[in-house]
Amino acid sequence: MKNSNDSSVNDFLLLGFSILGKKSTLLFGIFSLTYGTILAFNITIMSVLWLDRTLHCPMYFLLFALSVSETCATFVTVPKLLFLLLTGRQSISFVGCAMQMFCFFSLGANNCFLLVVMSYDRYAAICYPLQYQVLMEKRVCIKLVAASCLTGCYISLVICILIFRLPFCGPKEIQHFFCDISPVLSLTCTDTSLTRLVVVLLCAVVLLGTVLLISVSYAYIISAILRICSSLGRKKMFSTCASHLIVVITHFSCACFVYLRPKAASSLGQDTWISTVFVFITPLLNPLVYTLRNKEVKLAIQKLLRNLFCSQNL
Repeated sequence: MKNSNDSSVNDFLLLGFSILGKKSTLLFGIFSLTYGTILAFNITIMSVLWLDRTLHCPMYFLLFALSVSETCATFVTVPKLLFLLLTGRQSISFVGCAMQMFCFFSLGANNCFLLVVMSYDRYAAICYPLQYQVLMEKRVCIKLVAASCLTGCYISLVICILIFRLPFCGPKEIQHFFCDISPVLSLTCTDTSLTRLVVVLLCAVVLLGTVLLISVSYAYIISAILRICSSLGRKKMFSTCASHLIVVITHFSCACFVYLRPKAASSLGQDTWISTVFVFITPLLNPLVYTLRNKEVKLAIQKLLRNLFCSQNL
């Protein structure tokens, strides 16, 4: 992807939190604690969903896939950020920057598509309960997850090719803590208006397209719930969708704010902090929401912890 004739940049410097000075140590401690919590929660969720056979159903299979995807997404950015804060070494190679951007956006797009699949799962369960097992059988779920992953990789590959084929002549300071689109494009020594337009359109297709599909699913879901005579039944149905909606709102509000704002309204410093929320809070919120609001998952976690405690006492 690198143009050897025009580019003289072999590496970049990530300057996202360089202005903090001694406060970097405090930030390292906060981010380390948060990252450890994210890993602990997501690994617990994945372990419970994998080991407890009572949770081997489409809804929890998709939750497992989302937890795996979000955990992998944190691997792409957070360890490098912690290393930067701890050592002050800000350098990242040209290829490493391209790989980081590719992995981050492929997993980010994959998360968007998985949230769509999860909304379709709730639509099938509520609107077509008798056909649910057929509509969401195991092979269908696997194909939907695989399609989400492959589509995310393809879109991310297109974005990275568009960006990293451009000439980079310096400076090489990225005003961010990872190789994000706008900070990297600002380092090119050519007109990027067309590239920015295409990239924004691709981001809009992913973000707004998935939001539209989720909205359509929930329009049918709400319509079906409102036709239920029992108020207890309606409350139960709304409760099953609430966790998913909380995650959807948080995920898409942060993503749209960063990637779909007009260029004139954007600020690299502001984007850094919003991206920090996006990178840390979303993968932390997902297991928290699904654990606190889901009785089956809470019982499965209690069962797993009880078994581990008993086995240690033997």
